[in-house]
Amino acid sequence: RSRSHTVTTTSSSFTANLSGSSSTLAYDREFLRTVPGLLMVTEIVLGLLVWTLIAGTEYFLYPAFGWVMFVAVFYWVLTVFFLIIYMTTTYTRIPQVPWTTVGLCFNGSAFVLYLIAAIVDASSVTKELDSHNYNSWAASSFFAFVVTSCYAGNTYFSFISWRSRTLQ
Repeated sequence: RSRSHTVTTTSSSFTANLSGSSSTLAYDREFLRTVPGLLMVTEIVLGLLVWTLIAGTEYFLYPAFGWVMFVAVFYWVLTVFFLIIYMTTTYTRIPQVPWTTVGLCFNGSAFVLYLIAAIVDASSVTKELDSHNYNSWAASSFFAFVVTSCYAGNTYFSFISWRSRTLQ
């Protein structure tokens, strides 16, 4: 018995648009001059300081510092990711994503979890625990609170942006 095979090929305009639009990558130099941009860079620099100060110690012997490391590294990576998205204006190419809501949820969760991590970090620092690592843990605690305040500021600006979008 003979079978007939029909193959239909279609051309997609998506690939044509993709190849045409990806040839130039936009770069928003002005973003770093805004308050949210400056806060984001500060979060990256000081967040890196938080987790490197802890990573240079024997933090794995104390579960509390493991939690601080998780929060610090997790939000450091995500903040770098969002900085790249904002600097390259990728958010304008993906209009399906509600970026104001995503930014508000990201910054709000970062603020809450970093605040908890900073409190845990500060309450776990004692000279009796391990005097060799005391200075690193104390410094990481201080910088964790500074990063927390940066995320609080970005949460405020994200809320203002989200609020103005929902009122339109």
